[in-house]
Order: sequence, then C-alpha cells, then structure tokens
Amino acid sequence: MNKYIAELFGTFWLVLGGCGSAVLAAAFPELGIGFTGVSLAFGLSLLTMAFAIGHISGCHINPAVTIGLWAGGRFPASQLLPYIVSQLIGAILAGAVLYLVATGKAGFDATTSGFASNGFGEHSPGGYSMTAAIVIEVVLTMMFLVVILGATDGRAPQGFAPIAIGLCLTLIHLISIPVTNTSVNPARSTGVAIFQGTWALEQLWLFWVMPIIGAVLGAIIYKCIGRKA
Repeated sequence: MNKYIAELFGTFWLVLGGCGSAVLAAAFPELGIGFTGVSLAFGLSLLTMAFAIGHISGCHINPAVTIGLWAGGRFPASQLLPYIVSQLIGAILAGAVLYLVATGKAGFDATTSGFASNGFGEHSPGGYSMTAAIVIEVVLTMMFLVVILGATDGRAPQGFAPIAIGLCLTLIHLISIPVTNTSVNPARSTGVAIFQGTWALEQLWLFWVMPIIGAVLGAIIYKCIGRKA
C-alpha cells in the first residue's frame, strides 16, 4: 500500500509542478517563464520525486513508464493496475487543486485557455497534425524508457538515475511542447483534460495509446542493447 500511496503523491507533484507552471507562470505578464521554464518544471518535479519516493515505489508516476518497465521485465504484472489507478488519482487531484487556484483569477476559463492540456491539429500549440503528434509521442516516450532502463540498470553509476531521468524529461519537453504540449504520460494528460472538459477529452485517446506504444518499444530496444555479454 505504501507503494501505491507514494505513486499517488508523486504523480500529484508532477502534474501540479509541471502543469501548474504552464497554467500559472508560463505566460505571466512580462515575467513569464515560457517553454523553457515549463520544461524545467516538469524535469525538476520528476527529479525531486525520484529522490523522495524512488526507494519506496520506484517513482514511475506515469502509466506508460509502469507498462514499459513491465515489458522490460522490471515490474510484476500483478501491480500494473493498482499503480496506474494510483497515478490517475494523483493526477486528477492535482488537476483539481490547480483548477481551484487558477479559477481564483477573474476571467479564467479552463475550456478556452486549454488548461495545459495535450492536443493536436488546431489544439496543438504550433498547429501540428495528428501524424506529427503520433510520431513525437511514440519516439520521445520510447527514448524516455531507454534512458530510464539504462540509468537504473545495476551496471550504471549508482545514485545518479534521478538526475539523468529528470533531465531527460526536461529535454523531452524542450523538444515537443510546440507539437503536443508534451504528454509522454497518460496520467498527466488525463489530470488536466478532465477540467478542460471538451476537445482535450476528445483527443485524450492519443495521449494514452502513443505513450504506451513508445514505452513498450523502448523496453524492447533496451532489452536488445542492454543484454549482458
């Protein structure tokens, strides 16, 4: 049970830190943190939680990562569902807290603002197509799993995995915020899509299916390249 609670709080922190920075601080008048700041917020949220709960639950805080670790032989199938449910609860709770804060500003509307939701086509920050969104989400989640599996391999330098993984998530956001607002995490996408309430829910399927496909591909790749001689 401690593992599941840790995953709940870890995902809560990731969504609150990452999406919160996007909703509240990215375009703040004159002092907005922009895409770079949001990218760092996601990376730092993951890095801090990796140190805080990595020794408890492994700090997956992402259904795609949990499934990828299972595909890579690092995680038991029996714990897949409770981990994913815990992650979703944490993400939705973070979305609720963020919604309560954001609506404290007069005129805020989650439906029209997008509420840091992931999207493609007319809902992509840069107007990128569904095909572009599919490619970027699959490829970046795939590389994320390669980094995660490599950094946590027993042969890797010990104690540095949270740094490598947090920086990887930062880089992923620096690449793909203009394309999809960056998901690579179905829980992160769900936690805010519920409160956006319209197009984000309609497009949510892509941000479940593609990160999971990418995660499984990443696990397969690491199994091939990471074999012991």
